[in-house]
Amino acid sequence: MSRLSDPETFEAKLAHLTELREQAMHFSPEAEEKQHAKGKYTARERIEKLLDPGSFQELDTFVRHRTHDFDLDKQRPWGDAVVTGHGTIEGRRVCVFSQDFTVFGGSLGEVMSEKMCKVMDLAAKIGCPVVGINDSGGARIQEGVVSLGAYGEVFQRNVMSSGVIPQISLIMGPCAGGAVYSPAMTDFIMMVKETSHMFITGPEVIKTVTGEEVDFESLGGAMTHNQKSGVAHYAAEDEDHLLEDARYLIGFLPQNNLETPQRVQPTDDPDRMDPELDSVVPESANKPYDMRDVIGMIVDDGEFMEIQEHWAKNIVIGFARLDGFTVGIVGNQPSQMAGVLDIDASCKGARFVRTCDAFNIPILTLCDVPGFLPGTSQEWGGIIRHGAKLLYAYTEATVPKLTVITRKSYGGAYDVMASKHIGADFNYAWPQAEIAVMGPEGAVNIIYRKDLAGSPTPDERRQTLIADYKARFANPYTAAERGYIDDVIIPHETRPKLIAALHTLQTKRVAQPKRKHGNIPL
Repeated sequence: MSRLSDPETFEAKLAHLTELREQAMHFSPEAEEKQHAKGKYTARERIEKLLDPGSFQELDTFVRHRTHDFDLDKQRPWGDAVVTGHGTIEGRRVCVFSQDFTVFGGSLGEVMSEKMCKVMDLAAKIGCPVVGINDSGGARIQEGVVSLGAYGEVFQRNVMSSGVIPQISLIMGPCAGGAVYSPAMTDFIMMVKETSHMFITGPEVIKTVTGEEVDFESLGGAMTHNQKSGVAHYAAEDEDHLLEDARYLIGFLPQNNLETPQRVQPTDDPDRMDPELDSVVPESANKPYDMRDVIGMIVDDGEFMEIQEHWAKNIVIGFARLDGFTVGIVGNQPSQMAGVLDIDASCKGARFVRTCDAFNIPILTLCDVPGFLPGTSQEWGGIIRHGAKLLYAYTEATVPKLTVITRKSYGGAYDVMASKHIGADFNYAWPQAEIAVMGPEGAVNIIYRKDLAGSPTPDERRQTLIADYKARFANPYTAAERGYIDDVIIPHETRPKLIAALHTLQTKRVAQPKRKHGNIPL
């Protein structure tokens, strides 16, 4: 029967649909009020703020759980405890799931997992980023092992999509137990201060097992994972800032591994030369400076989105643009531990280099490194293995690789920081660059040990030898003679030089041996 011949029936069905949609959108107004009282948005409000206005297309609105144990069949909310669908960010397609804490505390069961997996599969199929908003009490205990299997299905999608489509996790509430391993396998984790938490075992269990007393924030809060563990990449002041940061981050990324990031129409002159670069590095080789100042003077409009800024501060990583092209930047940070490489810095840098390589993002390395951090804690902690991660990541990367040595580049760290020997395409050095096996003082003490011991004036002799070593080795020209450095440039020329190199490398292709995958020293 047609709509026109039986309007009352159609209108009744339309009213019924409207009622069901309203029920799906507002399962528990009381729970929504509690959510707002904590400074948190609801699942749908978060999606609306993340995506372009009016772009969200919801999927599986009327899915319901099918559990009968523990009287759960008496409560079967439409859509279960997650909102899924797709929309756009700055006009580019994005898939999203948003866990709903107002429904069963956002706990994950079989049907909720099916919804999440379905939208993750869609993202992989059409080749677009997937954003997961996590706000969940964990596994749905009433479903038993089925809920654990449901987590496994999500994990499997995370792994299969890794390096294929960008995966971003927004932690906007609790994320505990096995649930943490889904975000852990995504490309970026973003957290909100005070209201988001991640941990394997909670404070109660820790107290019972180990006797330690710790609160939620100290154990797994945003700053804990941004400062201490390195698990998270961003810490936002509130949910509005987090969602805005997520939109900004996605703007630097491609839709998938077969595309390059979208070029933005540049507003900064590619030939711009900043004279302040000529004086940013102090005359004294041991005086610190902030590598972020160098970055700001080189990149388009001074805009740099730093990643993991609170962890392993002796290395700086993040995204910027050169003449509208996205670049990933890795820079030693002389203002922190003299920019030395240690275990955490190596892991931080390696992960970022591999992320850039997976998504066709050129890598710019700004090198000022005195070497690897000495000490028993580093050696016993595995600096050999962890340092090799950074070396492996740089060598493995096939994207355009640009390197600028701003000052020191000593020892094995010279090789590791995107040297010509491990496949960097264009290597530049500033005139004050020192490229050597080690610093002049240490080298003289070793090479001329007997000479100094027999000298009547060892201190004067040492200074003479140090000056001679500096003249012969602590400069960029010995490396440039051998072609290890493509050019020694005036600092203010850096931006146009890099942009010209980046344009040259747009057609770079690298043939690799056929293999299943390498065996990075994890």
